[in-house]
Amino acid sequence: MATVRLSILLACLLAACTLFLARTSFRADRLMADTRKDPYYHQRLEMVERQLRRRDITDPRVLEAMSTVPRHEFVPLKFRSESYVDGPLPIGEEQTISQPYIVAIMTQLAQVDSSSVVLDVGTGSGYQAAVLAEIVQQVYTIEIVEPLCARATETLSRLGYTNISTRCGDGYRGWPEAAPFDAIVVAAAPEHIPQPLIDQLKPDGVLVIPVGGRDQQLMTVTRSDSGAVSKNIIPVRFVPMTGEAEGD
Repeated sequence: MATVRLSILLACLLAACTLFLARTSFRADRLMADTRKDPYYHQRLEMVERQLRRRDITDPRVLEAMSTVPRHEFVPLKFRSESYVDGPLPIGEEQTISQPYIVAIMTQLAQVDSSSVVLDVGTGSGYQAAVLAEIVQQVYTIEIVEPLCARATETLSRLGYTNISTRCGDGYRGWPEAAPFDAIVVAAAPEHIPQPLIDQLKPDGVLVIPVGGRDQQLMTVTRSDSGAVSKNIIPVRFVPMTGEAEGD
């Protein structure tokens, strides 16, 4: 009887070991495939670990999105080797792609999920829109600089994003036809918060926006039944919002 039990135990252990080795081999093969397909794979994971997780980025959906989106695809070729550094990079037209941490914290502050519809003002390279699109149902994104708008549209299409709608134009007045939004994320700094953007939020919707001139604050504005509640988050440095915002 004892011999039979021992044989059964050994058989179970052997089966468990075989399953473990198979899973380990599968993960290793997948990792090697990911590395061959994406030479920046390890740099991106290191960026997430060192620049985001060790700071205050805790939302698992944001961390997963930042681990997934190939930031280097949104960076000009001459700066591609610096794609995952802890800072902004030039993308042409006197504009930049934001520091990874800033993209992550703005996404986290937006408090979005898989059912959310989001407006992204200031498409730039398209990177912020792509990160949002990994999490939410639909992203509407507007860029006032036409060459950047065209380039971002092409990049997002090439990378297979089907839940992002792009528009070339002034984002000061938002995207009324697609409103209301669960969240609005703005990547250019007006002197004052544009009222049309607040008006296009759903109840309890969140606007994430840098505000100010030389001294800027990243702010959240939450729409409630009693009005809009604003909160300062951190000092930041964004390009100024152009277009109608310049006359505000």
